[in-house]
Amino acid sequence: MTEPDGAAAGGTTVVYWRRMCGFSARLMAALEEAGIEVEYRDIWEDPDAAAFVRSVNDGAETVPTVVLPDGRAVTNPPPDALIAHLTAA
Repeated sequence: MTEPDGAAAGGTTVVYWRRMCGFSARLMAALEEAGIEVEYRDIWEDPDAAAFVRSVNDGAETVPTVVLPDGRAVTNPPPDALIAHLTAA
C-alpha cells in the first residue's frame, strides 16, 4: 500500500476507475449493493486522476485503485475484503 499525497480529503474513500474495466464495474456494483458511499474518479475523464493512479502503480494505469479513509492506496482490492474493511471502522 502506498501513501498518496492528499488524494482523499477528510477520510473519504476514493475509487479511481475507467469505463470498460470489468474489475472496476465489479467493485463499484459491490460497493453500491453494500450501501457504501465513495467518491469516484474516472481516469479517462480526469488527467490528474490518471497521473495519480500511475504514481501509485509503478507507471501503470491499473484500476480500480482505491484510496482508503486513512490515506493508503490499494490496487484492485477484492470487493468483499474492501467492504469488510470499510464497514469495520
